[in-house]
Amino acid sequence: MSVGTQSEMRAAIYHSKRQLTVETRDIPAPAADEVLLRISHCGVCGTDLHLVMDGWGSPGSIEGHEYSGVVVAVGADVTEFAIDDHVVGTPEHGCGECEYCVAHRPSLCTAGAEFSMGGSDGAFAEFKCVPRHRVVRIPEGLSLRDAALAEPLAVALHGITRSQIQPGERALVLGAGPIGALTIAVLRTRGIDEIIVSEPGETRQALARRLGASHVVAPDAIESPPMPFTIAADAVDCAYECSGKASAVETALAQLRKGGRLVLLGTGMERAALDGNRIILNELEITGAYNYDEAGFVAALDLLASGLLQTSELLESRDYGLDEMLPAMEALVSGELAGKVLIAPGKVSEPG
Repeated sequence: MSVGTQSEMRAAIYHSKRQLTVETRDIPAPAADEVLLRISHCGVCGTDLHLVMDGWGSPGSIEGHEYSGVVVAVGADVTEFAIDDHVVGTPEHGCGECEYCVAHRPSLCTAGAEFSMGGSDGAFAEFKCVPRHRVVRIPEGLSLRDAALAEPLAVALHGITRSQIQPGERALVLGAGPIGALTIAVLRTRGIDEIIVSEPGETRQALARRLGASHVVAPDAIESPPMPFTIAADAVDCAYECSGKASAVETALAQLRKGGRLVLLGTGMERAALDGNRIILNELEITGAYNYDEAGFVAALDLLASGLLQTSELLESRDYGLDEMLPAMEALVSGELAGKVLIAPGKVSEPG
């Protein structure tokens, strides 16, 4: 394999709530149908924060599933990828045979396909083996750093697909974290000029404005109509709930015009109380958006390669090494950092 004489790698190992150590592990060898990647960048997502900061992870695991890398070895049966190819990893795509896969909705696969790319062999490590069917080549000219946005961007694209929003319609985005920020950015590329953003954090409010939000407000500044048949004065066609907060779901529903659509992207433990009468009287539509469109990663990479997205705004300005991972997560939780944090496993951490 093209890793020289190197036989060991560094990886961030989860132990317990807010406890990570950087340890040495053997570099895995690819199976016949796998490629070995040298990980370039891996994004920190909300799930990673729950696993590490809230203690949901499995002791001894390596997390991380938003990654890009370079092929350094290929299994005996792999012919479609070669050493030095630049790629991103994807989740399982579904069984391909159940009713949902046949209907081009693999995120609903009934065969038990797992969409996790983390767990025991996630990408917060210098190397990772990936089955060849879970690898997508990065378009020429797109950097490995920007390509690491493909997974969360595919999530945002799926939410927009589910909303069926059209140019000229008005949108509301609740929560300007990574998925909310990407949703704002994509909506701007789709000809949506009026984008209202509800976000409590000042750092993320500023990011939403830079990404093109037409109006940014704190959640408590949004007034909900008192009666189910009353439409909000500033009603929108589509609302995207990206925070996972029950109060945000309830607020979003109350801001829809007649026939409006609410898309739920944010996950959380809180359960919202929805006004059934408002839904009935105004024929509102509510849908979930779980993971990705069938060709979501290809679409995400193509959009990133187009140059239409402000990746410099979406990404934090510098990379973080494995040794800096826990402090970076603390900064994300506190709201100090607003953009997508990328971990570069091969990076030597900066002093201080």
